[in-house]
Amino acid sequence: MKGKRVVITGLGVVAPNGVGLEDFCVALKEGRSGISFDQQLADLQFSCQVSGTPPIDKENLQKYFTDLELRNFNSTGILYGVIAGLDAWQDAGLEISERADPDWESGTIFGTGTSGVEKFRESIYKIDALQTRRLGSTAVSQTMNSGISAYLGGKLGLGNQVTTNSSACTTGTESIIMAFDRIKSGKAKRILAGSTSDSGPYIWAGFDAIKVCTFKSNQQPEKASRPMSASAAGFVPGSGAGALVIEDLESALARNAKIYCEILGGNINSGGQRGGGSMTAPNSAAVKKCVQDAILEAGIKADDIDYISGHLTATAKDAAEIQNLSEALKRSGKDFPYINSLKALTGHCLSAAGSIEAVATVLQVSENFVAPNINCEDLNPEIGQFIDAACIPQKLLKADINFAAKVSFGFGDVNGCAIFKKYS
Repeated sequence: MKGKRVVITGLGVVAPNGVGLEDFCVALKEGRSGISFDQQLADLQFSCQVSGTPPIDKENLQKYFTDLELRNFNSTGILYGVIAGLDAWQDAGLEISERADPDWESGTIFGTGTSGVEKFRESIYKIDALQTRRLGSTAVSQTMNSGISAYLGGKLGLGNQVTTNSSACTTGTESIIMAFDRIKSGKAKRILAGSTSDSGPYIWAGFDAIKVCTFKSNQQPEKASRPMSASAAGFVPGSGAGALVIEDLESALARNAKIYCEILGGNINSGGQRGGGSMTAPNSAAVKKCVQDAILEAGIKADDIDYISGHLTATAKDAAEIQNLSEALKRSGKDFPYINSLKALTGHCLSAAGSIEAVATVLQVSENFVAPNINCEDLNPEIGQFIDAACIPQKLLKADINFAAKVSFGFGDVNGCAIFKKYS
């Protein structure tokens, strides 16, 4: 059975360099960084004292949450995810209604790495102070991993699958592929897919401790995140949320929805922490298989790919990623697709990275441009062995992108690749 055609009809984003789709798109085109000096990290004596933290206007939160919900609300991840999710829903032309019955045809698959770390911290102090009864009515809903999908499910009255996935930095891309599979099989008409990540030192401390975050650009925050650069010194911690309304084409056409692009397929796999793979490093054979299997499911050829949204974290693994992609596609030099890394502008948004970067990918496909990959004026020579520098635009590039790939690789040796096509 061939299955349903699957399209994207709505986008929402809360990113360090732009909150809301319009501001985010402008930031992409301008190459505007959202990375800034983080006084809290400095006060806590982190080596890395810069971060990509979304500039949320607290006054606007009442558009998304009730006063009761906002009382003692500490989960930044849920805040980001609900804002991005509701924005995507409305961008798709769908109503946020108070209907009495669930919407059986719509669901959400919205991932996260952790939920409510700040709420956990607050709760632990209260428990230790024998104040358990003062934890509040939202302590559980803020700290359960499925809190984000539960909040979105309740606000939208979703009656189809409502769940939270988690696969480290692959989470967002995985949620898109899971939604694609459910809609293609006819089990749902639309799924709000995406992912989110909490902000702050209690999320980022572990990465600082294992020395994968940069410490060399604390006085120059906008220069700190340098994917594919010879002077890359580690990633910048970030956070936020990305959301996509993924829908059956027939349903989208029936309600005359705008269509950003089509999803042709994708693949999720793991290297099993074998063959060079580990908790923190990818198995190259698995990476290449993931990309090749995604292309196979999409029914296209490797030569069709015009653009890749890389994982590319500004660590020593960047060169290996480019080599894996080059070998998977059997394309190199000037024949390699255009590629960039959103992390140059946002830092590494961890479990939110894949979905925020997917929103950026869809915008580039639908609006025919490749966003500048800033801070890569000194291309890592190991990368230059595989692809030409012209494939990594330093400035905004107008380009007709018909086929795009979004790749993500996460701790635990897990991989994801989604294939998008310009809709026609």
